[in-house]
Amino acid sequence: MLAFIVVAYFKIDAYFYLYRMKTAHLEIEGRVQGVFFRARAKEIAESHEISGWIRNRDDGKVEACISGEDRAVDVFIAWCRHGPENARVENVHVNYMPIEKFDKFQVLRQG
Repeated sequence: MLAFIVVAYFKIDAYFYLYRMKTAHLEIEGRVQGVFFRARAKEIAESHEISGWIRNRDDGKVEACISGEDRAVDVFIAWCRHGPENARVENVHVNYMPIEKFDKFQVLRQG
């Protein structure tokens, strides 16, 4: 009986953990390169326990893939809509994806 309770607990805990999680792919347009967008985004992500990556793209956009708790991801996306002080964000495209786990949040090389 105890084994059943322990297994049931972990299944329920895992369900609620995944239920509260989400993963999003972002494309941020505007004056978003050369304004410390990625460095500040990394600070925001780490302070909200978000994992994933962010990088500059050759077309002038910034691209990110993030995973974390529901509210934390929403906070990160809201921050991306204005960015750091010298940025001028024109648009943020958000696509939600199946949950993906990352080890940490990384700033990647331009791609």
